Amino acid sequence: MKEEARKIIVTGGAGFIGSAVIRYLINEIGCFVLNLDKLTYAGNLNSLKNETINPKYTFKKIDICDTQSLTSIICEYRPNIIMHLAAESHVDRSIDGPSEFIQTNIIGTYNLLEASRSYWSKLYDKHKEEFRFHHISTDEVFGSLGMQGAFTENTRYDPRSPYSASKASADHLVRAWHETFGLPVVLSNCSNNYGPYHFPEKLIPLMIIKALKGEPMPVYGSGNNVRDWLYVDDHARALYTIASRGRAGESYNVGGNSEVSNIQVVERICAILNELSPRKDGKRYEEQITFVSDRPGHDFRYAIDATKIKSELDWVPLETFETGLRKTVEWYLDNQKWWQPLLNKHYQGQRLGKSAD
Repeated sequence: MKEEARKIIVTGGAGFIGSAVIRYLINEIGCFVLNLDKLTYAGNLNSLKNETINPKYTFKKIDICDTQSLTSIICEYRPNIIMHLAAESHVDRSIDGPSEFIQTNIIGTYNLLEASRSYWSKLYDKHKEEFRFHHISTDEVFGSLGMQGAFTENTRYDPRSPYSASKASADHLVRAWHETFGLPVVLSNCSNNYGPYHFPEKLIPLMIIKALKGEPMPVYGSGNNVRDWLYVDDHARALYTIASRGRAGESYNVGGNSEVSNIQVVERICAILNELSPRKDGKRYEEQITFVSDRPGHDFRYAIDATKIKSELDWVPLETFETGLRKTVEWYLDNQKWWQPLLNKHYQGQRLGKSAD
């Protein structure tokens, strides 16, 4: 089958990573894409303005907890690949209210698996053989690392937050549907994503916006927690590579080879802003950095060993953290019309996840 002819369903395609995947699939690969999204606070169709007018793009507002609608639309669209990105994803929100994470990330994944299995079981010949269900997960399911080591595909699961526990549960369901029912699945676990169109509750966009507004830039604890940062366009490229070429039943870790502590991230954002958009009062942005009480159960360090995807599928990240962060800061400077309405309507930059209850 020619790549241009592939029909792909992307769940959660109005979200940060999902919209990047759709832009890549349509503009770089030439796929037909059906975007299924519930449009929660983090779903933003303005991230797909150019794609909306492309005849290869279709959008349906569907909740993955709605089994009947899922089953119907999958059978109607007849996809070659389903890429499952729909999820509640913010750790702090999972601390404040775990219920939505259980419903969407676990029950929603179960519903999608069953709808996909029903559709796949009726396919024949090469269409059945080539079908893939790609479940996109997180490195947070592996728990926390010390100063040394990295997560591999064989690392034992050890989730520490309601969010990571819900994603770990979904991962196990996907593997079970492959082992029990033969559904051809692939899984991927990624490190922290960043880049354009990122909802402003997450660290990098929040720090950029707080800096520009002259507000305190809050850093949890000592700021020494370490993450492996992955530019979202690199991730989108990796996800299509896995979905189209990955071996059924296998999982692939996707990382950016960019371990940086939270305080270093914030300091680098300040340095770029000092250069590109200096404060009018002559002060420097790092003067706005403040330290606040740590997140409950805050994992110390994540790091991804991406050897498998490099050796088997020939994927490596193209962006370094330095080049990707500069692109990200430039994008937020140039696109206030995208992020300002989100602050007005959905989120005002307040602290989330303070309670461990």
